[in-house]
Amino acid sequence: MSKTDETDEATGAGEKGVRPTSEPALGLRGVSFSYARPEGEPELAAGAPLVLDHADLSVPQGAFALLVGGTGSGKTTLLRLCKPEIRPEGELSGMVSILGRDVRGLSPRESAGLVGYVFQSPDSQIVCDSVWHELAFGLENLGVPQDQMRRRVAETCYFFGMEPWFHKRCASLSGGQRQLLALASVLCMRPRLLLLDEPTSMLDPVAEKSFLSLLFRVNRELGCTVVVATHNPGPMLDYASVAFAMEGGRPYQVPLGSLAGEPDLLTQGDATAPQTTASPPRASRVVRASGAWLRYEREAPWVLRGCDLELRSGEVRALVGGNGSGKSTLIMAVAGMLRLQRGHVSNALSGSQALLPQSPKALLSQPSASEELMEWSSSAGYTREQMLALAESFGLTDALDRHPYDLSGGQQQLLAFAKLLLTRPKLLLLDEPTKGLDNAARSLVATHVRQAAARGATVLLSTHDVAFASAVADTCSLLFDGQVALTQPAGQFFSESWVWHA
Repeated sequence: MSKTDETDEATGAGEKGVRPTSEPALGLRGVSFSYARPEGEPELAAGAPLVLDHADLSVPQGAFALLVGGTGSGKTTLLRLCKPEIRPEGELSGMVSILGRDVRGLSPRESAGLVGYVFQSPDSQIVCDSVWHELAFGLENLGVPQDQMRRRVAETCYFFGMEPWFHKRCASLSGGQRQLLALASVLCMRPRLLLLDEPTSMLDPVAEKSFLSLLFRVNRELGCTVVVATHNPGPMLDYASVAFAMEGGRPYQVPLGSLAGEPDLLTQGDATAPQTTASPPRASRVVRASGAWLRYEREAPWVLRGCDLELRSGEVRALVGGNGSGKSTLIMAVAGMLRLQRGHVSNALSGSQALLPQSPKALLSQPSASEELMEWSSSAGYTREQMLALAESFGLTDALDRHPYDLSGGQQQLLAFAKLLLTRPKLLLLDEPTKGLDNAARSLVATHVRQAAARGATVLLSTHDVAFASAVADTCSLLFDGQVALTQPAGQFFSESWVWHA
């Protein structure tokens, strides 16, 4: 056997040296798991709660499987237990197997060739500065020969249509491009099983359809088994072959038809929603961007091109637009975290503002969720009792003694949002606040946004979640070509749009 053959056998799906088996692509037998408590953290409840409780699961080879369940139901934990390198710390019993092999016996090299993992946020996965280097990074670490590396990178780029941005810097990519890059860099390793955690939560409606069609091609044309954890199964039902629902710490197979037409809690007459097409009452202007121009590199295209924006006290403004349209950039400019090349931003509430970035981990630095929520108590003047009450309203009580990074993506989102709310800011800046949340959690966030506005806070948020935006926003602005192309009362905007509609 040549050196190339040895490498291919150890690392790739679709390689001639890999023999098919009758074993399920992913199997769980009697799996129970509870998270380890941070050292020195007092117990807030009796015993460590089980996230998985004697769970059994069998995903056949070649399947396109959906894994659904509420925020914090254990979907992310289940997926992470299948990948030894990112397995959370805690007590594990039972067996997790990939193609019949216990994952605890897999070397990093074998794991890379058998299991690919795409995180909810591509920024948690992308480590290199350029697209081509990111695609080659994993192959370089495995010592794949140069000719095989070039072939895999070239074929992957061709498959996904990435050649036009092959030499771009990762920081200059849109959210949709970064998500596609995260998927492509994993597929360069040619895994037999691909696990994805909420992969479309940061994509606009058009980018979501494109991403899912490519994922379906990976499943059908490359023979890769796909397992997707999602709160939004609707767009994936045309591609899925099997579905499982998490309940009580266990996955149960459910008919695909049962996931069709699931009601959206935000469209059922939420009492917190403005439900109006009229313009809000005039109030004092508190934020203004005038002729804002901004780009991230000297020779890069402009992200903002003479952008104008005005916010008034107590207003809830939603920003919508395609991936890369400048929504996050505009929010960061309002927050004072990005410097304009031309134009001006004035923010009368800069002394009492709070920013929720796309990645909630940027706000999480303490060893437990309870310490996260109490971090700013002395400066903001709230008590532990107030913290515990808010944590309970967000369903985080059982997570207070866990490390924030051991929480699901949705729980991290709720934790970061709750941490900001405790400071009672006068300006809330929210970048994709419902990313990775189920309907109940989205409705809860909507309620807190409207409550903040009722207290007099001004809110500027970017989102691809149309139902959420229509439930909470007074006004909506469409970003296109680096500018605010249109601002209307939210009800009017969504009723007239054929792309963004509830």
